[in-house]
Amino acid sequence: MSPLAQLFQNKVLWTTTTAWVVAQTLKVILAARQKHRFDVRWFLGTGGMPSSHSAGVSALAISVGYQVGFHTPAFAVALMFALVTMFDAQGVRRAAGRQAVALNKLIDELYLKGQMNQERIKELLGHTPVEVLVGAALGGMIAVVVYR
Repeated sequence: MSPLAQLFQNKVLWTTTTAWVVAQTLKVILAARQKHRFDVRWFLGTGGMPSSHSAGVSALAISVGYQVGFHTPAFAVALMFALVTMFDAQGVRRAAGRQAVALNKLIDELYLKGQMNQERIKELLGHTPVEVLVGAALGGMIAVVVYR
């Protein structure tokens, strides 16, 4: 069987991809309902409810567990990868987002005084713990449904 054919039969890959796409789609729908407008760029954006990072990595870890066993080193690696990714999504990246908000306020003040050009920094970088938990639950449920 060709490598391309093998790729299309990779259940772990497709389960993980499905979890990410479902989470991103839900994120866009929820944002559109909340803001009363639609922006296709939200589909590729970061932050928001639910965390597609968490959905993807939780689906990945659970899929690997079902595929090769929850007792294997492969599952341990996938689980640790998922935990680090989720911690980063709500910790480090969230803190960077808060710093961007503060820097944008400073930029606005300096711009109004004519002391610098106004080039804003992207503020929505990370997730709240709830967004991470909901994303992880969503990805986990998708993996369980696929493998059961």
